[in-house]
Amino acid sequence: MAETTDTDATPPWAAEVAAHKRAMPLQRLIGNGLDYADVTELYALADSGIPWADAGAQLGERIAASAAASKSEGHLVTARSDYLRASACYRVGQVPLPDSDPRKKPMYRKLIEYYGAAGELADPPVDHVEIPYRGARLCGWLLRPAGVDTPPVVIVMGGFDGWREEYHVGATYLLARGIAVFLVDGPGQGESRILQGLYLDADVPEAFSAMVDHLQTDDRLADRIGIWGNSMGGYLAALVAASDSRIAACAVNGGTVRPAEILDRYKRFVTKVQALLGIDDPDKAVETMNTFVLTDDTLSGLTCPLHVMHGTPDQIFLIENARALHDGAASSDKTFSEFLDGDHCIYNHSHDKHTRLGDWFADRLGVTDRPSAEGDHR
Repeated sequence: MAETTDTDATPPWAAEVAAHKRAMPLQRLIGNGLDYADVTELYALADSGIPWADAGAQLGERIAASAAASKSEGHLVTARSDYLRASACYRVGQVPLPDSDPRKKPMYRKLIEYYGAAGELADPPVDHVEIPYRGARLCGWLLRPAGVDTPPVVIVMGGFDGWREEYHVGATYLLARGIAVFLVDGPGQGESRILQGLYLDADVPEAFSAMVDHLQTDDRLADRIGIWGNSMGGYLAALVAASDSRIAACAVNGGTVRPAEILDRYKRFVTKVQALLGIDDPDKAVETMNTFVLTDDTLSGLTCPLHVMHGTPDQIFLIENARALHDGAASSDKTFSEFLDGDHCIYNHSHDKHTRLGDWFADRLGVTDRPSAEGDHR
Protein backbone atom coordinates (compact mmCIF):
# COMPACT_ATOMS: atom_id res chain seq x y z
CA MET A 1 0.00 0.00 0.00
CA ALA A 2 1.35 3.39 -0.95
CA GLU A 3 2.09 5.73 1.92
CA THR A 4 0.77 9.26 2.02
CA THR A 5 2.31 12.28 3.65
CA ASP A 6 0.99 15.61 4.81
CA THR A 7 2.24 17.16 1.56
CA ASP A 8 -0.13 14.91 -0.39
CA ALA A 9 -3.18 16.23 1.48
CA THR A 10 -5.54 18.66 -0.22
CA PRO A 11 -4.99 22.17 1.19
CA PRO A 12 -7.84 23.24 3.47
CA TRP A 13 -8.67 26.20 1.22
CA ALA A 14 -8.82 24.18 -2.02
CA ALA A 15 -12.56 23.47 -1.96
CA GLU A 16 -13.37 27.13 -1.34
CA VAL A 17 -11.10 28.29 -4.17
CA ALA A 18 -12.64 25.72 -6.51
CA ALA A 19 -16.10 27.06 -5.66
CA HIS A 20 -14.99 30.62 -6.42
CA LYS A 21 -13.57 29.50 -9.77
CA ARG A 22 -16.84 27.81 -10.68
CA ALA A 23 -18.76 30.98 -9.85
CA MET A 24 -16.20 33.19 -11.61
CA PRO A 25 -14.74 31.14 -14.47
CA LEU A 26 -12.16 32.38 -16.93
CA GLN A 27 -14.68 33.33 -19.63
CA ARG A 28 -16.77 35.39 -17.22
CA LEU A 29 -13.84 37.34 -15.81
CA ILE A 30 -12.21 38.04 -19.18
CA GLY A 31 -15.53 38.93 -20.79
CA ASN A 32 -16.19 41.40 -18.00
CA GLY A 33 -13.01 43.38 -17.67
CA LEU A 34 -9.99 41.36 -16.54
CA ASP A 35 -7.01 40.55 -18.71
CA TYR A 36 -6.12 36.87 -19.20
CA ALA A 37 -2.93 37.39 -17.19
CA ASP A 38 -4.92 38.96 -14.34
CA VAL A 39 -7.24 35.96 -14.11
CA THR A 40 -4.46 33.39 -14.15
CA GLU A 41 -2.52 35.31 -11.50
CA LEU A 42 -5.61 35.67 -9.31
CA TYR A 43 -6.21 31.93 -9.57
CA ALA A 44 -2.56 31.18 -8.80
CA LEU A 45 -2.52 33.42 -5.74
CA ALA A 46 -5.72 31.83 -4.42
CA ASP A 47 -4.36 28.33 -5.10
CA SER A 48 -1.26 29.21 -3.10
CA GLY A 49 -3.36 29.87 -0.01
CA ILE A 50 -3.85 33.64 -0.18
CA PRO A 51 -7.54 34.34 0.56
CA TRP A 52 -9.48 35.16 -2.60
CA ALA A 53 -10.40 38.69 -1.50
CA ASP A 54 -6.84 39.48 -0.45
CA ALA A 55 -5.52 38.13 -3.74
CA GLY A 56 -7.90 40.40 -5.67
CA ALA A 57 -6.86 43.41 -3.60
CA GLN A 58 -3.15 42.64 -3.96
CA LEU A 59 -3.44 42.35 -7.72
CA GLY A 60 -5.69 45.39 -8.02
CA GLU A 61 -3.40 47.62 -6.00
CA ARG A 62 -0.37 46.71 -8.08
CA ILE A 63 -2.22 47.45 -11.34
CA ALA A 64 -3.56 50.73 -9.90
CA ALA A 65 -0.01 51.81 -9.07
CA SER A 66 0.99 51.09 -12.66
CA ALA A 67 -2.01 53.11 -13.87
CA ALA A 68 -0.99 56.09 -11.72
CA ALA A 69 2.55 55.91 -13.09
CA SER A 70 1.25 55.84 -16.67
CA LYS A 71 -0.99 58.83 -15.95
CA SER A 72 1.92 60.83 -14.54
CA GLU A 73 3.91 60.08 -17.71
CA GLY A 74 1.06 61.29 -19.91
CA HIS A 75 0.06 57.82 -21.16
CA LEU A 76 -3.60 58.38 -20.51
CA VAL A 77 -5.00 55.57 -22.66
CA THR A 78 -2.87 53.04 -20.80
CA ALA A 79 -3.75 54.63 -17.46
CA ARG A 80 -7.46 54.42 -18.18
CA SER A 81 -7.36 50.76 -19.21
CA ASP A 82 -5.27 49.84 -16.16
CA TYR A 83 -7.58 51.68 -13.77
CA LEU A 84 -10.42 49.61 -15.24
CA ARG A 85 -8.39 46.43 -14.65
CA ALA A 86 -7.62 47.47 -11.08
CA SER A 87 -11.28 48.17 -10.39
CA ALA A 88 -12.22 44.78 -11.84
CA CYS A 89 -9.72 43.02 -9.56
CA TYR A 90 -11.27 44.62 -6.49
CA ARG A 91 -14.75 43.83 -7.79
CA VAL A 92 -13.96 40.16 -8.35
CA GLY A 93 -12.10 39.95 -5.06
CA GLN A 94 -14.97 41.22 -2.91
CA VAL A 95 -17.64 38.92 -4.41
CA PRO A 96 -17.37 36.10 -1.82
CA LEU A 97 -17.26 38.42 1.20
CA PRO A 98 -20.41 38.81 3.28
CA ASP A 99 -21.46 42.38 3.94
CA SER A 100 -20.42 41.93 7.58
CA ASP A 101 -16.78 41.25 6.65
CA PRO A 102 -14.64 44.29 7.56
CA ARG A 103 -12.86 44.03 4.19
CA LYS A 104 -16.06 44.45 2.16
CA LYS A 105 -16.69 48.20 2.31
CA PRO A 106 -13.02 49.24 1.88
CA MET A 107 -12.70 46.97 -1.16
CA TYR A 108 -15.94 48.33 -2.56
CA ARG A 109 -14.75 51.89 -2.14
CA LYS A 110 -11.53 50.97 -3.95
CA LEU A 111 -13.36 49.50 -6.94
CA ILE A 112 -15.46 52.67 -7.14
CA GLU A 113 -12.38 54.87 -6.78
CA TYR A 114 -10.50 53.15 -9.60
CA TYR A 115 -13.51 52.91 -11.91
CA GLY A 116 -14.02 56.62 -11.30
CA ALA A 117 -10.35 57.31 -12.04
CA ALA A 118 -10.78 55.54 -15.38
CA GLY A 119 -13.98 57.47 -16.02
CA GLU A 120 -12.23 60.80 -15.50
CA LEU A 121 -9.96 59.90 -18.44
CA ALA A 122 -12.83 58.99 -20.76
CA ASP A 123 -14.18 61.29 -23.48
CA PRO A 124 -16.62 62.51 -22.38
CA PRO A 125 -15.89 61.85 -18.70
CA VAL A 126 -18.06 59.34 -16.86
CA ASP A 127 -20.48 60.77 -14.29
CA HIS A 128 -21.09 59.17 -10.90
CA VAL A 129 -24.84 59.56 -10.37
CA GLU A 130 -26.71 59.48 -7.06
CA ILE A 131 -30.52 59.53 -7.23
CA PRO A 132 -32.44 60.30 -4.01
CA TYR A 133 -34.61 57.36 -2.97
CA ARG A 134 -36.11 56.55 0.42
CA GLY A 135 -33.72 58.76 2.34
CA ALA A 136 -30.68 57.23 0.61
CA ARG A 137 -29.21 57.17 -2.90
CA LEU A 138 -29.51 54.85 -5.90
CA CYS A 139 -26.03 54.88 -7.39
CA GLY A 140 -24.78 54.46 -10.93
CA TRP A 141 -22.40 55.57 -13.66
CA LEU A 142 -23.53 57.52 -16.72
CA LEU A 143 -21.37 56.88 -19.80
CA ARG A 144 -21.97 58.96 -22.93
CA PRO A 145 -20.69 58.36 -26.47
CA ALA A 146 -18.19 60.80 -27.89
CA GLY A 147 -19.36 63.10 -30.66
CA VAL A 148 -23.09 62.32 -30.32
CA ASP A 149 -25.58 64.96 -29.30
CA THR A 150 -28.50 63.83 -27.09
CA PRO A 151 -28.11 60.05 -27.52
CA PRO A 152 -30.70 57.57 -26.30
CA VAL A 153 -29.71 55.75 -23.11
CA VAL A 154 -29.88 52.16 -21.87
CA ILE A 155 -30.12 51.26 -18.18
CA VAL A 156 -27.87 48.24 -17.54
CA MET A 157 -27.77 46.15 -14.37
CA GLY A 158 -26.75 42.76 -13.02
CA GLY A 159 -28.33 40.35 -10.58
CA PHE A 160 -27.61 38.70 -7.25
CA ASP A 161 -23.88 39.48 -7.14
CA GLY A 162 -22.77 40.52 -10.64
CA TRP A 163 -23.23 44.26 -10.43
CA ARG A 164 -22.90 47.37 -12.58
CA GLU A 165 -19.12 47.66 -13.23
CA GLU A 166 -19.09 44.06 -14.41
CA TYR A 167 -21.02 45.25 -17.47
CA HIS A 168 -18.58 47.96 -18.52
CA VAL A 169 -17.35 45.92 -21.50
CA GLY A 170 -20.89 45.47 -22.77
CA ALA A 171 -21.47 49.18 -22.28
CA THR A 172 -18.64 49.99 -24.69
CA TYR A 173 -20.52 48.21 -27.48
CA LEU A 174 -23.48 50.51 -26.91
CA LEU A 175 -21.25 53.59 -26.75
CA ALA A 176 -19.68 52.59 -30.05
CA ARG A 177 -23.16 52.62 -31.58
CA GLY A 178 -24.00 56.10 -30.32
CA ILE A 179 -25.97 55.03 -27.23
CA ALA A 180 -25.40 56.31 -23.70
CA VAL A 181 -25.35 53.80 -20.84
CA PHE A 182 -26.50 54.09 -17.24
CA LEU A 183 -24.72 51.33 -15.31
CA VAL A 184 -26.74 51.05 -12.14
CA ASP A 185 -26.92 49.24 -8.83
CA GLY A 186 -30.57 48.80 -7.94
CA PRO A 187 -31.89 48.14 -4.43
CA GLY A 188 -30.05 45.16 -2.96
CA GLN A 189 -27.11 45.51 -5.35
CA GLY A 190 -23.60 46.93 -5.17
CA GLU A 191 -23.09 50.48 -3.98
CA SER A 192 -26.82 51.05 -3.46
CA ARG A 193 -26.82 48.25 -0.89
CA ILE A 194 -23.33 48.14 0.57
CA LEU A 195 -22.81 51.88 1.04
CA GLN A 196 -26.41 53.19 0.96
CA GLY A 197 -28.32 50.43 2.78
CA LEU A 198 -31.04 49.93 0.17
CA TYR A 199 -32.50 46.43 -0.28
CA LEU A 200 -34.73 44.73 -2.82
CA ASP A 201 -38.44 44.67 -2.01
CA ALA A 202 -41.77 44.55 -3.81
CA ASP A 203 -41.56 48.25 -4.62
CA VAL A 204 -38.47 47.83 -6.81
CA PRO A 205 -40.24 49.17 -9.95
CA GLU A 206 -40.52 52.52 -8.15
CA ALA A 207 -36.74 52.63 -7.77
CA PHE A 208 -36.21 52.13 -11.48
CA SER A 209 -38.93 54.65 -12.30
CA ALA A 210 -36.95 57.14 -10.21
CA MET A 211 -33.97 56.38 -12.46
CA VAL A 212 -36.09 57.01 -15.56
CA ASP A 213 -37.28 60.28 -14.03
CA HIS A 214 -33.67 61.33 -13.50
CA LEU A 215 -32.54 60.37 -17.01
CA GLN A 216 -35.44 62.29 -18.55
CA THR A 217 -34.34 65.48 -16.80
CA ASP A 218 -30.80 65.24 -18.24
CA ASP A 219 -30.83 67.48 -21.31
CA ARG A 220 -27.70 65.75 -22.62
CA LEU A 221 -29.81 62.65 -23.33
CA ALA A 222 -32.67 61.89 -25.70
CA ASP A 223 -36.06 60.86 -24.37
CA ARG A 224 -35.61 57.25 -25.55
CA ILE A 225 -34.71 54.84 -22.78
CA GLY A 226 -33.97 51.12 -22.97
CA ILE A 227 -33.21 48.62 -20.24
CA TRP A 228 -30.86 45.61 -20.25
CA GLY A 229 -30.83 43.18 -17.35
CA ASN A 230 -28.42 40.30 -16.80
CA SER A 231 -29.21 37.17 -14.75
CA MET A 232 -31.64 38.13 -11.96
CA GLY A 233 -31.40 41.62 -13.43
CA GLY A 234 -33.15 40.20 -16.48
CA TYR A 235 -36.18 39.53 -14.30
CA LEU A 236 -35.96 43.12 -13.03
CA ALA A 237 -35.65 44.54 -16.55
CA ALA A 238 -38.79 42.72 -17.68
CA LEU A 239 -40.66 43.78 -14.53
CA VAL A 240 -39.70 47.42 -15.03
CA ALA A 241 -40.54 47.37 -18.74
CA ALA A 242 -43.94 45.87 -17.90
CA SER A 243 -44.70 48.55 -15.30
CA ASP A 244 -43.19 51.71 -16.83
CA SER A 245 -44.42 52.63 -20.30
CA ARG A 246 -41.47 55.00 -20.78
CA ILE A 247 -39.16 52.02 -21.41
CA ALA A 248 -38.74 51.84 -25.19
CA ALA A 249 -36.85 48.52 -25.48
CA CYS A 250 -35.99 45.68 -23.09
CA ALA A 251 -33.21 43.06 -23.25
CA VAL A 252 -33.12 40.08 -20.89
CA ASN A 253 -29.84 38.14 -20.81
CA GLY A 254 -29.82 34.96 -18.73
CA GLY A 255 -33.06 35.89 -17.00
CA THR A 256 -36.14 34.09 -15.71
CA VAL A 257 -39.75 34.55 -14.68
CA ARG A 258 -38.89 33.32 -11.15
CA PRO A 259 -35.47 34.17 -9.67
CA ALA A 260 -36.08 31.88 -6.68
CA GLU A 261 -35.68 28.90 -9.03
CA ILE A 262 -31.93 29.03 -8.33
CA LEU A 263 -32.69 27.82 -4.80
CA ASP A 264 -34.33 24.69 -6.21
CA ARG A 265 -30.88 23.50 -7.32
CA TYR A 266 -28.41 25.48 -5.17
CA LYS A 267 -29.67 25.65 -1.60
CA ARG A 268 -26.56 27.40 -0.28
CA PHE A 269 -27.26 30.36 -2.55
CA VAL A 270 -29.72 31.48 0.10
CA THR A 271 -26.96 33.60 1.65
CA LYS A 272 -26.88 35.74 -1.51
CA VAL A 273 -30.66 36.06 -1.36
CA GLN A 274 -30.53 37.13 2.28
CA ALA A 275 -28.02 39.85 1.43
CA LEU A 276 -30.08 41.07 -1.53
CA LEU A 277 -33.23 41.34 0.57
CA GLY A 278 -31.61 42.42 3.83
CA ILE A 279 -33.31 39.53 5.67
CA ASP A 280 -31.35 37.59 8.30
CA ASP A 281 -33.72 34.62 8.56
CA PRO A 282 -32.98 32.24 5.64
CA ASP A 283 -36.50 30.74 5.66
CA LYS A 284 -38.06 34.19 5.53
CA ALA A 285 -35.66 35.16 2.73
CA VAL A 286 -36.71 32.13 0.66
CA GLU A 287 -40.38 32.88 1.32
CA THR A 288 -39.93 36.48 0.24
CA MET A 289 -37.87 35.63 -2.83
CA ASN A 290 -40.63 33.31 -3.99
CA THR A 291 -42.97 36.30 -4.23
CA PHE A 292 -40.92 37.73 -7.10
CA VAL A 293 -42.63 36.16 -10.11
CA LEU A 294 -43.50 37.48 -13.55
CA THR A 295 -47.09 36.34 -13.85
CA ASP A 296 -49.11 36.27 -17.06
CA ASP A 297 -50.87 39.40 -15.86
CA THR A 298 -47.54 41.20 -15.30
CA LEU A 299 -46.15 40.14 -18.67
CA SER A 300 -49.28 41.39 -20.40
CA GLY A 301 -47.96 44.87 -19.64
CA LEU A 302 -44.64 44.24 -21.39
CA THR A 303 -45.44 45.69 -24.79
CA CYS A 304 -42.16 47.33 -25.87
CA PRO A 305 -39.68 45.52 -28.14
CA LEU A 306 -38.12 42.58 -26.25
CA HIS A 307 -34.94 40.54 -26.79
CA VAL A 308 -34.45 37.47 -24.60
CA MET A 309 -31.04 35.75 -24.76
CA HIS A 310 -30.24 32.46 -23.05
CA GLY A 311 -27.91 29.46 -23.06
CA THR A 312 -29.51 26.04 -23.55
CA PRO A 313 -27.53 24.29 -20.76
CA ASP A 314 -27.89 27.11 -18.21
CA GLN A 315 -28.59 25.62 -14.78
CA ILE A 316 -28.73 28.91 -12.85
CA PHE A 317 -31.96 29.83 -14.60
CA LEU A 318 -33.45 27.18 -16.87
CA ILE A 319 -34.08 27.98 -20.49
CA GLU A 320 -37.75 27.04 -20.26
CA ASN A 321 -38.22 29.86 -17.75
CA ALA A 322 -36.51 32.33 -20.06
CA ARG A 323 -38.74 31.18 -22.89
CA ALA A 324 -41.81 31.57 -20.68
CA LEU A 325 -40.81 35.21 -20.20
CA HIS A 326 -40.46 35.67 -23.95
CA ASP A 327 -43.65 33.86 -24.85
CA GLY A 328 -45.73 35.53 -22.13
CA ALA A 329 -44.75 39.10 -23.03
CA ALA A 330 -47.37 41.05 -24.96
CA SER A 331 -44.82 42.71 -27.24
CA SER A 332 -45.38 42.31 -30.97
CA ASP A 333 -41.62 42.72 -31.56
CA LYS A 334 -39.93 39.81 -29.79
CA THR A 335 -36.59 38.07 -30.36
CA PHE A 336 -35.33 34.90 -28.67
CA SER A 337 -31.60 34.21 -29.08
CA GLU A 338 -30.64 30.72 -27.92
CA PHE A 339 -26.99 29.64 -27.64
CA LEU A 340 -26.82 25.85 -27.75
CA ASP A 341 -23.59 25.77 -25.72
CA GLY A 342 -24.15 29.05 -23.89
CA ASP A 343 -23.29 29.29 -20.21
CA HIS A 344 -25.16 31.52 -17.78
CA CYS A 345 -25.39 35.04 -19.29
CA ILE A 346 -23.52 33.80 -22.38
CA TYR A 347 -20.10 34.62 -20.92
CA ASN A 348 -18.56 32.14 -23.35
CA HIS A 349 -19.77 34.10 -26.40
CA SER A 350 -19.05 37.59 -25.10
CA HIS A 351 -18.43 39.41 -28.38
CA ASP A 352 -21.37 37.79 -30.19
CA LYS A 353 -23.67 38.58 -27.27
CA HIS A 354 -22.61 42.20 -27.15
CA THR A 355 -22.78 42.83 -30.89
CA ARG A 356 -26.24 41.28 -31.18
CA LEU A 357 -27.66 43.32 -28.33
CA GLY A 358 -25.78 46.47 -29.35
CA ASP A 359 -27.20 46.35 -32.87
CA TRP A 360 -30.66 45.44 -31.56
CA PHE A 361 -30.76 48.44 -29.22
CA ALA A 362 -29.45 50.76 -31.94
CA ASP A 363 -32.26 49.66 -34.25
CA ARG A 364 -35.02 49.82 -31.62
CA LEU A 365 -33.94 53.15 -30.15
CA GLY A 366 -33.70 54.79 -33.56
CA VAL A 367 -30.01 55.64 -33.48
CA THR A 368 -29.05 57.60 -36.56
CA ASP A 369 -26.04 59.61 -35.34
CA ARG A 370 -23.51 56.81 -35.00
CA PRO A 371 -19.72 57.14 -34.63
CA SER A 372 -17.70 56.05 -37.65
CA ALA A 373 -15.38 53.78 -35.62
CA GLU A 374 -16.22 51.34 -32.87
CA GLY A 375 -13.03 51.67 -30.79
CA ASP A 376 -11.43 48.91 -28.77
CA HIS A 377 -14.32 48.21 -26.35
CA ARG A 378 -12.31 49.57 -23.43
